[in-house]
Amino acid sequence: MNLFEFIVQDWRVNRGNTKGRLLLLLFRTANFCSTRRAYYYLGFPYLLFYRVLVEWFFSVEIPWNVKIGKNLSLFHAQALVMAADVVIGENCTLRQSTTIGNKQLRNGLVSSSPVIGNHVDIGSNVCIIGSITVGDYVNIGCGTVVVRNVSAHSTVTGYAGTERKSTTNS
Repeated sequence: MNLFEFIVQDWRVNRGNTKGRLLLLLFRTANFCSTRRAYYYLGFPYLLFYRVLVEWFFSVEIPWNVKIGKNLSLFHAQALVMAADVVIGENCTLRQSTTIGNKQLRNGLVSSSPVIGNHVDIGSNVCIIGSITVGDYVNIGCGTVVVRNVSAHSTVTGYAGTERKSTTNS
């Protein structure tokens, strides 16, 4: 995949969503620079620009080294927070006020961050924290707090990921 294809890989799924397109264009450019040694030093001024513009002005914290698969769809992209070691699969949807990251453990250490599968639809005001895995084709309802693994083809709502098997396969 060349630079242009890499940067615009989310363009189609965010049709009509100018803010989502802009944020993902900025993220993909920063991700390209930060994950390729040859571009890191040349792109360092851009990485600083990205951090200031996206975090301070758009109030979105998507670290430039997060691993996100193609076709990420952002609805109302504001108040999104991710830890740097989050992994998100392909064809996922994120909505506003979502936090995906690590948590502090009882022993004072910090856990690793979630790994989210493909075709996961995440509602608004969702908190997914800890060293957990969210399977493929999962729907996470608005306001859900997910702190344990979620199996594929599930719908999750409420606190701690109360799980219910979906009746239809997506």
